[in-house]
Amino acid sequence: MKRRDFLGSVVACASAGLSASATTSGHSRRAKTRHAPPGQNKLDRVCVSSRSFRNFFQSTRESAGPDPAERLVLLDLPQIVADRYKVHNLDFVAAHFASLEPAYLSELKWNLSGAHSRLVNIAVGVKELQKGAGLSDDDPAVRAAALEACKKWIDVARQLGARSVSCDAGAVDPANLTITIESFRSLAVYGRSKSIAVLIENDGETETARIEALAHIFRAVGGPFLGALPDFGNFPDNEVRLRELPILFAYARTVCHAKGLKLDANGNETAFDFAKCVQIAKNVGFRGLYSIEYADSGNAYLGVQTIVDELVRFL
Repeated sequence: MKRRDFLGSVVACASAGLSASATTSGHSRRAKTRHAPPGQNKLDRVCVSSRSFRNFFQSTRESAGPDPAERLVLLDLPQIVADRYKVHNLDFVAAHFASLEPAYLSELKWNLSGAHSRLVNIAVGVKELQKGAGLSDDDPAVRAAALEACKKWIDVARQLGARSVSCDAGAVDPANLTITIESFRSLAVYGRSKSIAVLIENDGETETARIEALAHIFRAVGGPFLGALPDFGNFPDNEVRLRELPILFAYARTVCHAKGLKLDANGNETAFDFAKCVQIAKNVGFRGLYSIEYADSGNAYLGVQTIVDELVRFL
């Protein structure tokens, strides 16, 4: 099918009207309505991660969580986020892509454009990064598979107009970072060829030793195409968080995760000092986006709005 014919068929679907539900096949049933571009305001610094809606995607539904009657498909998310939150920046999880076929990616790009939105980052949490030690594995075959998987998603990010991908460093050995550095040097070189930055998130409850190891990797590789994706929530306690978060933000590039772990009835984060995290980012001159990642167990739609409102208060 020619691209002109394909795009014509997408526009024709608009007459079906807006719908809050979607099939599980990955095909959108939402109309492709156009929105005026967002103004220059605080919401321009806000991004929404598809991980916030993880239980609405079969691929990431938590086994202990409720089985929602509604399902989401990634094709619909740009319009949903634009309509509900007036936010036009998206952060997608690789597992939420129904396909990597050209027609699917073209429709996804079209839907982003139709909502006057942009994809900022793709979180590459694929199986190749989870096998063994992933990008830090001693086995060249395991490491090569992880590298190729990351490069494939760099290509997808380039096609969709994103600015970065985030790739898990795997089981990093702080005493021997040579292999990890080699892996990320290779990814940074490839990312530079595509104008896509490669980010490493402080995943899990990140201890000081891992933060120091990540900083060493960033310094060793250098350049603008490798950096940190600081996550407010991924620390064992507030003392470590407030001490180590400035180190990560010194290497931050396109986006950070403004995570919501436990929100009270007044819309305040109670698990950690959210305001101080934002202030740390501002103190180091962070100019990227704050990606909302709702991690509590309540209503995800309301949770995202609560974090958006909290973040805007402190920006």
